[in-house]
Amino acid sequence: MGRNKKRDNRSTRIFFIAAILIVVMCVGFLFKNRIMLFFDKVVAGAMIENGNDDMDDIDENILADEKGMDDTNDHMDDDDEDDDMDDDSPDHTKIDRDGKNQDKDDTGYDDDGKRLIEDPDDILVLVNKTRYLDADYKPNDLVVPDVKFSFDGEHEKKHMRREAAEALEEFFGQAHEEGIYIFALSGYRSYNTQKWLFENRANKVGEEEANKLIARPGESEHQTGLAMDITSQSVQFDLKTKFGETKEGEWVRDNAHRFGFIIRFAKDKENITGYNYEPWHIRYVGKEAAKDIYDRGIALEEYLK
Repeated sequence: MGRNKKRDNRSTRIFFIAAILIVVMCVGFLFKNRIMLFFDKVVAGAMIENGNDDMDDIDENILADEKGMDDTNDHMDDDDEDDDMDDDSPDHTKIDRDGKNQDKDDTGYDDDGKRLIEDPDDILVLVNKTRYLDADYKPNDLVVPDVKFSFDGEHEKKHMRREAAEALEEFFGQAHEEGIYIFALSGYRSYNTQKWLFENRANKVGEEEANKLIARPGESEHQTGLAMDITSQSVQFDLKTKFGETKEGEWVRDNAHRFGFIIRFAKDKENITGYNYEPWHIRYVGKEAAKDIYDRGIALEEYLK
């Protein structure tokens, strides 16, 4: 009788231990991505030298706007966005859906001095303040690159066009091998997401100031799926011009072209690109074009002339 009782107690303990292990494994699986991201950030932080606490944050407003967009529209699909936003487009842009009906001169430019892009799928597509994408345009080959992001969860901004995503994977992989810990923050953005970001910033600082940092809807490279904003622990995973002076930012500047990327809005090119210096914004153009642009120290606008 005593032996049977001991045997039962032993079986009960084994059962509870097995149950606890199963629960731990299930919790670990559910939170795997968060745990991995945490340790990646810890490792990245350990690689950063001290002395970066006084970094300027003049571009934190962009990140704040993106966070606001995440909180507001994480679960909106494109159809919902269209219903909510089509009718309240600001008059100044003239690039909403009705913009396709504007009169154009012989060169294809409308009365606002802007031109609708006819070949948006071209890897070398030029999107800027005078060349805009149709509000309905969305790349048909968007995928999520297998790289580390600075945030967890699903979001449209994790996507890039397949060719660019594969190049980004190679780029990040090489960086990691060399002890450079960079994180992806914002890739593809729909027209309506960009519209929300621009209007939110314009309401705070005015359209002219907003347009120095944020593209108007239709005029953003992010809509092409070929651009990605990147960051690092040394700038607290934000978007800051100080990124360009960090170990990570310098490595990106000197190596991006090897993988087909350029720093799209380079320093001292504001009068050509129309935007302030953004060391975090990389754009895929292919290895041949990227090397030429890097070697000559020119902007994409100059390369395509």
